[in-house]
Amino acid sequence: MGADVEERIKAVLAGVLANGIDPAGMAHDADLVEEYGLDSLQMISFLLGIEDEFDVELDYENLELDDLRSVRQFAGFVTGLVPAAS
Repeated sequence: MGADVEERIKAVLAGVLANGIDPAGMAHDADLVEEYGLDSLQMISFLLGIEDEFDVELDYENLELDDLRSVRQFAGFVTGLVPAAS
């Protein structure tokens, strides 16, 4: 499930960036803010997009900036929220 989650996160990220970036070309360990330049509004759109994509409600109280450092790290956070059957 981990690779699938990462691919879905990259697709949401590419949609938010809307700059023609190919999700397949995104690195799993690239910094979401520094590498892709997400600003605060894009970050909000990204997080809301993740909630829609995975049909989850993010726990913002426990979401740390380090969870958003890379697609791989964020996938680990999201995987903990997604029921195993999804």
